[in-house]
Parts: sequence; structure tokens; C-alpha cells
Amino acid sequence: MGELRKTSSKSEFIGQTNLLWTGREYYSLENCVVNVRPGGASITSTIVGLYDEKIYQVDYRIQTSQNWETLSLEIKYRQSNKMQVIRLEGDGKGSWMKNGEQADEFKGCIDVDISLTPFTNTLPISRLPMRQHDSQDIHVLYCDLLAGELRPVFQKYTRLSETEYRYQNIPNDFGATIEVDEAGFVVDYPQLFVRTAAFTFPSE
Repeated sequence: MGELRKTSSKSEFIGQTNLLWTGREYYSLENCVVNVRPGGASITSTIVGLYDEKIYQVDYRIQTSQNWETLSLEIKYRQSNKMQVIRLEGDGKGSWMKNGEQADEFKGCIDVDISLTPFTNTLPISRLPMRQHDSQDIHVLYCDLLAGELRPVFQKYTRLSETEYRYQNIPNDFGATIEVDEAGFVVDYPQLFVRTAAFTFPSE
């Protein structure tokens, strides 16, 4: 089993977790492996689904610092016979490179948010030292794969309890109460995703 290290505001999980999520709106299944070490986390995941009468597949990799700041993101996205590859590199402080070129349009974004997975909610939840009833406004690099868009957005997280967070996407007034486990991984995201399995192991 992996190890949970308790801090004053949350539990820090050290180890490997294999997660399976079912997408409700996007008719998807995601197999995600999160490997957390003292120096940072590496995430490898594959999503397959059906949307707008088209089959899609997403393979993504994320690397974070030990403080859960996103350092790199690679996405390979296929819908029907079209393939797209996105590579983003960050310094964890808000500066980004996209496919090897400076991407000033994302300046100030610390976290990434991929529309087709609940995993990326874990990034700010793990990074921000929130106690119960604390709120944080954040600037996020949003990857809307179905629309073919990357854009910066403002989001807000409020910690309601040990296992519940209120998420708000400020530009479009969308909000949801997300249930997570003690490691910060999503258990239930109403109307969008539900976790169907989770297994933990020691880090490789």
C-alpha cells in the first residue's frame, strides 16, 4: 500500500494509485495511474469515449513539482481520423512554453484543466493549503479538447469539508460540489464523472 502523510490541512499521499473513472456526459472510461514521490508526481492516463457520434481517445501525461505545480503536460488526442498533439512546459510559477515556443497568453496559470477528466481537479486541491471554508481564486490553463481550444480561465475552489470542495468556473457561472478521498482524488463529480475503482501500491 502507499503511504499517507498527514499535514495540518490535508493528507499527502506517497505511492502509486490506479484510478478508473466513468464519464457520465461524455460516455467515457478513463484508466489513470498517478505516481507520487517526495520530489513530485507523474500522471499517465488514457481516456476513450463517444461524443457527438464520434469516438475519441485521449492519452495525457502530467509532471508536477513536489508542491503539485504543473511542470509539463503532453496530450495526444484522436477523434475519428483526426490526431492532435499538444506539448506544454511550465516553470511552476506561471510561465509556459507551447510546442517549444513561448506562450505568453497563459502567463499566470499554475494549474492545467483538461475538460475530459476529473483528475485535473486534484492539481489545485493538492497544491492549495486550504482549511475548511477557505476559498481560492486561481488562473488555469484550460484544455477544451472537444472544441479544440486552449485558453486561460479563472476558477474558484472552496473547501467545504474534509472530502468536499465547491468548484466554480467563473467565466460561465458553472459550479459543482466535488467529493474527493483523503489523497485528493475525485470520487464523485455530479453529472460529469464517477470513480468506479481505485487501487494503491508503493511507488515504483
